[in-house]
Amino acid sequence: MSTTRSAIGAARRIVVKVGSSSLTSLTGGLDPARLDALVDALMTRRDAGSQVVLVSSGAIAAGLAPLQLRRRPRDLATQQAAASVGQLLLAHAYSASFARHGQGIGQVLLTADDMIRRASYRNAQRTLERLLQLGSLPVVNENDTVATAEIRVGDNDRLAALVAHIVGADALVLLSDVDGLYDGDPRAAGSSLVSEVEEPAELAGISVTRPGSGLGTGGMATKVTAAATASAAGIPVLLTSAEEAAAAVDTGPDGPKVGTAFRASGRRMSARRFWLRHAADVRGALDLDDGAVEAVRTRRRSLLAAGVHGVSGDFVAGDVVELLAPHGRPIARGVVSYDAAELPSMIGRRTRELPPEQRRELVHADDLVLIQ
Repeated sequence: MSTTRSAIGAARRIVVKVGSSSLTSLTGGLDPARLDALVDALMTRRDAGSQVVLVSSGAIAAGLAPLQLRRRPRDLATQQAAASVGQLLLAHAYSASFARHGQGIGQVLLTADDMIRRASYRNAQRTLERLLQLGSLPVVNENDTVATAEIRVGDNDRLAALVAHIVGADALVLLSDVDGLYDGDPRAAGSSLVSEVEEPAELAGISVTRPGSGLGTGGMATKVTAAATASAAGIPVLLTSAEEAAAAVDTGPDGPKVGTAFRASGRRMSARRFWLRHAADVRGALDLDDGAVEAVRTRRRSLLAAGVHGVSGDFVAGDVVELLAPHGRPIARGVVSYDAAELPSMIGRRTRELPPEQRRELVHADDLVLIQ
């Protein structure tokens, strides 16, 4: 019996992500039968006692048919127009489908910018938590109507991993149009389904490139990245097809028997550290000497001015910067205590050599997370 699959089956709070191609078609917009089947599966899981959060793609794809667009547009303005039309249709369809079970929903629209900014991250966390406390089922989507750079490959897969951590989920299920991760092209003879991934190192040498449907922006590579992100933060993940949604959220003692399961290979970290590692927008970098690298990585100490010999980027106090080992290898991220303009006169100097107002840490240990 797989302990990973058992953990997914027993999860009290679960995040489920579904892709555009699983809900829509190029010619017909939203597919009511597919959407109802997904909702039925989620409600079965909820009725079994789990709290469920749904992360759903599909706004842009849903807006194609009403706007008489034959394919996903490439220009940003048309993508946003399609999202504007499609988001209303998607929300209405989910509301009507969940209403068949007497279940209310709450729509939460986010962008990557909401994940990047600490205050917005905390606001999203509080909103989602309160919706769950009130018995509502949150339906999360990227706010494609106003997103710019965020409309790109894999954002909702990454968003799902971030949401899973934000809400303290016990499991993450990623649903797509493929029934799991294969050790080769799933359409080629000889390719086999990878049932379990114990460690990220096991993914080395596995090709995850696969042509998409033309409806969504994600692919297998983005789903594997999202799975690795969540599992490294202590959240077990299941990757399978939307057609297997009911089996994917099975609460049996052995857990779901479909797809690829990713073991939780890391420990859960605080929301702040997770934000620093996976969601923060990096504004610059500090070049560390070998002594500072040792202090930060091995002894988990704060970064002092004496251990820094270079500064790059345009940042202000409170921004997130990368800490670079010699030869430019990033080893950590942290919240910097000074503006970039203040640092050239400080770096390389011992604390006692600095003016009293500059004797605090450049990056405090509590505001620092290792990435290597």
